[in-house]
Amino acid sequence: MAAVNLTLQQRPAADPSVDHEIQAIVAGASASETCNTDLAAGPWDFDIRPGYGPGASMGDVIPTGAPRQGELPAAYREASDEELEGRIQAAKRTLGDRVVILGHFYQREEVVTHADYVGDSFQLANAALEHPDAEAIVFCGVHFMAETADLLSRPEQAVILPNLAAGCSMADMADIDQVEECWEQLAEVYGDMDTPDAEGKLPVIPVTYMNSSAAIKGFVGRHGGIVCTSSNARTVLEWAFERGRRVLFFPDQHLGRNTAKAMGVPLDEMPMWNPHRPFGGSDEATLTRARVILWHGFCSVHRRFSVDQITQARAEHPGVRVIVHPECPMPVVDAADESGSTDYIRKAIEAADEPTTFAIGTEINLVQRLAAQHPQHTIFCLDPVVCPCSTMYRIHPGYLAWVLEGLVEGRVHNRITVPQDVADPARVALERMLAAKPPAGRLEQPAGTTS
Repeated sequence: MAAVNLTLQQRPAADPSVDHEIQAIVAGASASETCNTDLAAGPWDFDIRPGYGPGASMGDVIPTGAPRQGELPAAYREASDEELEGRIQAAKRTLGDRVVILGHFYQREEVVTHADYVGDSFQLANAALEHPDAEAIVFCGVHFMAETADLLSRPEQAVILPNLAAGCSMADMADIDQVEECWEQLAEVYGDMDTPDAEGKLPVIPVTYMNSSAAIKGFVGRHGGIVCTSSNARTVLEWAFERGRRVLFFPDQHLGRNTAKAMGVPLDEMPMWNPHRPFGGSDEATLTRARVILWHGFCSVHRRFSVDQITQARAEHPGVRVIVHPECPMPVVDAADESGSTDYIRKAIEAADEPTTFAIGTEINLVQRLAAQHPQHTIFCLDPVVCPCSTMYRIHPGYLAWVLEGLVEGRVHNRITVPQDVADPARVALERMLAAKPPAGRLEQPAGTTS
């Protein structure tokens, strides 16, 4: 019998819902594998427990005092998916322009469908600026993202995080006490950290990834540093090298290493600073010749991707185009065809004219959504195990309905507020990032890509 060639119209529509797939796996209706079957439960089952939630890496130890979510009322825990959808839509109609809902690319589909804007953390913070008259900004993401929105929004606007337990293990890997201690120890090697040398350069310029707390952004702002995103990291590092002899880059070692390597910085000039070891696990000679000091932090989601997965994808799909996020380890970025931010990945797929097979190394919610949005392509996640970002997955339609209906009733749940003494220098670091532009004639390139 001749093989059947499915046309685009005949191809079954992909389901963008990761939750549906996890439920099917747990029910035995899918042959796929998930990293933790507890992901099928409501996140409120885990709110009272310390930790990042099911699916998190065993090595991700949540800091003492991390925000915890109180009990979600039973009316929301016990509501059906259809009931929650109806309640969210009704609350949105009632609130109108008084509220804007922001949804990160990594949010579950059942939440993203209600968002007014979908994007990465900085795109969403900027989207909040487009609604200065909104009384409330509901940020469906994680804690540091809501903090950034609070930094950039008007003081009277309430920024709301639907589930306070939605944190970020990478952001937590660099707390302010550890960073202050590191800075003091580096001063033992480099001398006065705030005095430029004869050429006007400081010993160290601190650079923090957007995925960090407001306290860390404030530290950077106070010490002449700057914030970066995964899409502008090269331009930010160039800005820093114009002003300093070296860079202290945190909290994600992989974005720092991949970006600096693409700029020609040798690996032996990029020592690691491990805050849990004396003197960061380094020595004075190593730090003296360093160009980039990398903080010992990482994203548990992107650390799951491997060169073996890329090798298997190429064997099973000849001609596959492999794109990974620059938070992936260096060998993975080197083995891929391209690397770039979540927005870069989205735009690369949108720009593909011919039907293409894509293997994507980033969070599964975005990958499955892209697969559903672009049925002319074959799009799959490099990691065959279904394992969403454990903290992003703490945002559930039940929490979204709860905070929206609270606003309808005149109550503000889970407001995120950055103290003024932290907010002022943090805004300085963000403003420096906004002012840093690529050299004339050069488009910003994600780490690991070539022109």
